[in-house]
Amino acid sequence: MQDELQARAAHLDGIRARAEAEMQAIGITQPAIDRLVETFYSRIRSHDTLGPVFEARLAGRWDEHLPKMKRFWSSIAFKNGAYGGKPVQAHLGMDGMQETLFADWLQLFGKTVGDLFPDERARAWYMQTAERIARSLILSLFYNPAMDDTSLKISR
Repeated sequence: MQDELQARAAHLDGIRARAEAEMQAIGITQPAIDRLVETFYSRIRSHDTLGPVFEARLAGRWDEHLPKMKRFWSSIAFKNGAYGGKPVQAHLGMDGMQETLFADWLQLFGKTVGDLFPDERARAWYMQTAERIARSLILSLFYNPAMDDTSLKISR
């Protein structure tokens, strides 16, 4: 049992080391993630459509949210388990949350990534990851499989 645990720990250490090396090679470091999160959320706060929704949820709690988002991105990039939250639950029941906001979120995120990361590989990694996150949240928050059931649709 002890050997199995040690082997598993060594395997996880290897995954983390490879992820960190891959990210480092394209300019994604913890300071870069910190700068991205700070810049992006500063822009969100002043955004016409996103700002009010985020502010309604995070008023007085921005100082808690930013470190959480830094851990979130660090966990994804470096596979280090730094984030232990539940993104879907965090977005459930948000006043003003609409599926269409994700397009605004992705556009603003892409602009921010483009402004901060000169390496095309870093920009591509961030955008592919952000698009996957957006798709996952949209499906979790707005998709109703019953709407795919043609027997439930009203014919006109």
